[in-house]
Amino acid sequence: MRLKRWERKECKPNSLPVLQKMHVRLGDTVKVIAGNEKGKIGEIIRLFKHNSTVIVKDMNIKTKHVKPKEQGEPGQIVKVEGPIHSSNVMLYSKEKEVHSRVGHKILEDGSRVRYLVKTGEIIDNKDDWKRVTKEKKQELEKVEA
Repeated sequence: MRLKRWERKECKPNSLPVLQKMHVRLGDTVKVIAGNEKGKIGEIIRLFKHNSTVIVKDMNIKTKHVKPKEQGEPGQIVKVEGPIHSSNVMLYSKEKEVHSRVGHKILEDGSRVRYLVKTGEIIDNKDDWKRVTKEKKQELEKVEA
């Protein structure tokens, strides 16, 4: 996501923007707690760490008017998902149907995991992460084809 001239962010000495740490990750199920989409539940499909925003699947839909690329081709009106600030979403448990803050704990085997404070449910799972990355690769292949 390219920044406008007036949206410049503070930078590190190597001119790269300072990236913010966020409580959510790619593939997490979240509930929107503020804004027009308040109360809706969806999955995170993209993160922007430089300004702490996320894109949630089928939320904050915007209409984008696209000009024709070739002569004789008509223009289009495309619906795209807009970003939502990460402070306006909370992690959601599908099993217990409750939203909660996120906590961190270290398991006996030494791995650091995230868990939901209200339910104690562990969020981080290697199988889920593999599934999300696999789906993302398939979507990229479809777009390229």
